[in-house]
Amino acid sequence: MKAVISVIGKDKVGILASVSAKCAEYNVNILDVSQTVLRDMFTMIMLLDIDGVSVEFGTFAGIMQDFGGEIGMEIRVMHEDIFNSMHRI
Repeated sequence: MKAVISVIGKDKVGILASVSAKCAEYNVNILDVSQTVLRDMFTMIMLLDIDGVSVEFGTFAGIMQDFGGEIGMEIRVMHEDIFNSMHRI
């Protein structure tokens, strides 16, 4: 199974590294990353393989959202099925 994670906030050093490390902590593999900086705003979308996630998906999504608050970013995790359904309508 796959999931999509988005990260948005003020640019600073180490965002990609910290989000990647948090994913690795829960055995989530990053398949692809797209990031850009628009003036001083950082945006990133990651495609994740969640087959091996060490907690329930909803728990992981909540952990990542809370982690975003800790690092001053907005982090949202969406299961691939929901992401795909939203974009078919």
